[in-house]
Amino acid sequence: MDFHQTGIHGLILITPKLIADHRGTFTETYNKRQMEALGLQYTFVQDNEVHSRFGVIRGLHYQKGAAAQAKLVRVISGIILDVAVDLREDSPHYLRVFSVELSEANRHQLLIPAGFAHGYAVLSEAAVVLYKVDNYYSRDDEAGIHPLDPKLQIDWRLAPASMLFSEKDLTWPYATAH
Repeated sequence: MDFHQTGIHGLILITPKLIADHRGTFTETYNKRQMEALGLQYTFVQDNEVHSRFGVIRGLHYQKGAAAQAKLVRVISGIILDVAVDLREDSPHYLRVFSVELSEANRHQLLIPAGFAHGYAVLSEAAVVLYKVDNYYSRDDEAGIHPLDPKLQIDWRLAPASMLFSEKDLTWPYATAH
């Protein structure tokens, strides 16, 4: 696996190596030993799989306090624009947005540390997203930021008429409320 710094401390783009032959392909998508050798200490406790159609925007979500989660996000099929927002108030990158295309074809994964809001837009006809988390979901500690917050200036790469949101995601406050 290749690990690439994104310019935001702790936020890392990972590209697994692909081994291909006449039978198909093999990819190692997670290796705890390799991550620990780079100082990345995570114990993932849950995998989540999400199926969505074109235009769906999920997020921006995060867990607060002791329920905060690190995530390792990848795409099984399709293409998404994955977005992370640094909410660590002591970070020099506070409220900085990072986005990257994750797809079945490029096999990129995004390692998002605790303290970030996370969301994505589905750019293909459909997408299947798989992500590992290092802490269990807590309904009482669920939080979010409005996905169209003008302060964040996120280009979701979708026409406004194509954007599909949950009602809940449109009720989250703007980043200035954090």
